[in-house]
Amino acid sequence: MIMQKMKKIEIIIEGSSLEILKRLLDKIDIPGYTIFHNLEGMGSHGFHEGHLLFNEEDALVMLMSVVEEEKADDIALGLEPFLKKHSGAIFLTDTIRARAQKN
Repeated sequence: MIMQKMKKIEIIIEGSSLEILKRLLDKIDIPGYTIFHNLEGMGSHGFHEGHLLFNEEDALVMLMSVVEEEKADDIALGLEPFLKKHSGAIFLTDTIRARAQKN
């Protein structure tokens, strides 16, 4: 296995902002991401309920990516203007990416 220290970036936003965020991430060096829809949770804006039947834009989504450690702070700082306009939060966590060695 090849192991590399990385930073996990988790961005939680309202579903209505997802397309804007995806366009921003396409402009910066994010190699890939996973999106989790219909999150539930309590935050500074109160309780958000997931699994809304007809309006996914009102539900919360989380976009998760893993990047090299030296890029994580720049990415988070670069998304600050987005978060000033759109409700959400960014979480950065130390992690290790493990990949099978390819021959």
